[in-house]
Amino acid sequence: MRAILDIVLILLQLYVYVVLASVVYSYLIAFNIISRRNAMVVAIGDALYRLTEPVYAPIRRRLPSFGALDFTPFIVILLVMLIERVIVYYIYPNVF
Repeated sequence: MRAILDIVLILLQLYVYVVLASVVYSYLIAFNIISRRNAMVVAIGDALYRLTEPVYAPIRRRLPSFGALDFTPFIVILLVMLIERVIVYYIYPNVF
């Protein structure tokens, strides 16, 4: 059981990295540092969108509009950190 919890913790940490990559990607696109005409850039953007949007969409529906600011990645990272803490402090010590 501990091995499964370790895998879950690793996957949660990897998802945080995906969220951070998505944020960096959006800034690079917004400031015209990378071009959306490049096929590789489009493929990376599509992959990041497909990995993050299923989690972002329900949170965006519940958050009020802040104009151009998107706090969704920040909320997702906080939720992932909360889930990690619950696993580490409450579930992991009780597994024999």
